[in-house]
Amino acid sequence: MHSQDIVVIGAGVIGCSVAHHLAALGAGRVTVLERRQIGAGTTAQSSGILRTHYSVRENVDLALRSWAAFTDFAAHVEDAEASAGLVKCGYLIVAPAGPKLDPLRAALAQQATMGIAVSQLTGAEAQRLLPIAHFDDAALIGYEPQAGFADAYLVATSYARSARRRGVRIVEGVEVQGLRIADGRVIGVATSQGDIDAGVVVSTQNIWATEIERWTGIATPVVAERHRVLALEGPQPYTNAMPVFKDLASEGMLYARSYGGRQMLVSEGLPGDVLDAPDDEQGDISMDFVAGIGEQVAQRFPSFAESGLASSWTGVYDVTPDWNPVLGPLPELPGLVVGYGFSGHGFKLAPAVGRVLAQAALGLPTDVPLAPYALARFSEGRLLTGSYGRGAVS
Repeated sequence: MHSQDIVVIGAGVIGCSVAHHLAALGAGRVTVLERRQIGAGTTAQSSGILRTHYSVRENVDLALRSWAAFTDFAAHVEDAEASAGLVKCGYLIVAPAGPKLDPLRAALAQQATMGIAVSQLTGAEAQRLLPIAHFDDAALIGYEPQAGFADAYLVATSYARSARRRGVRIVEGVEVQGLRIADGRVIGVATSQGDIDAGVVVSTQNIWATEIERWTGIATPVVAERHRVLALEGPQPYTNAMPVFKDLASEGMLYARSYGGRQMLVSEGLPGDVLDAPDDEQGDISMDFVAGIGEQVAQRFPSFAESGLASSWTGVYDVTPDWNPVLGPLPELPGLVVGYGFSGHGFKLAPAVGRVLAQAALGLPTDVPLAPYALARFSEGRLLTGSYGRGAVS
């Protein structure tokens, strides 16, 4: 393990996707280093929603390529036993009259120009798909049938199995403590178990990407934000056949999906609580927060006024100033390729992002241009901000 061609830092869903794609593209000796266990960090906290709906065109492209992988995941990783746990149920998004209306209309039109099946529904049509909701206030309802949700941990471990089958070493319980640099370029990593030589290092460190700035002095504009997720149990079922729902009319820009039986998984699409330091441990969820979310849910799903809290957890996003990731090589430090700052999009984009980062690490042309995702956009004032504003819709 002391000499590798490529070292990947982090074995979350992005790092494991990178590892799979490196191996599939014929990379040489590849090692993935994970301080804990595969998929044990923020990947395990994901709500798992998959959609191609974004106002940022570049994200639509990555999401579309990723959806193609998720829909036939066993073939994607060439493993008949692999599964993404995909539930194809569609995606409904609603905007009231007001500032969210034009962005939604434009995003739907953009999807259509890119060949994505989208439609605008009447309230009656939407209610047939999601009968537990009402749509009286909806000025525009968008529907994307090729969407749904999946299991991020299952995807990460399937990618890891594929990578290992192709010769990649994934080593758990090893902490990367720094980058080794000589003559202005990366030559490897220093770890809790010794130094490793490597011509290229790919960082998929998520909320721990702040370490890049500490190691190199290169500004790394990412913060850790804690978000809360609830599972509410109501008197009516939210079945797996019912679509994922995004409510631009709600105060919290809520998203919701089936959580099995009569349970609804629901959370806000707003900025969360900024943490002083990276920390993906479970945080507190106050009953005031639960009550506030419950009131918003009841406005859209009347029967859930009688819901109870079945379970809850917190997840942490790695958030950049424009809520979009930094992807690709850092020109200031040859040999380093980064993928961080996914701001809640990471799982949705993981197949396509893993491939383009692998291509960048190997010096190959990337499937999509990475210039819009370059770190330099922050200093150059060309932010990749979505028309919905700050938040995970982007």
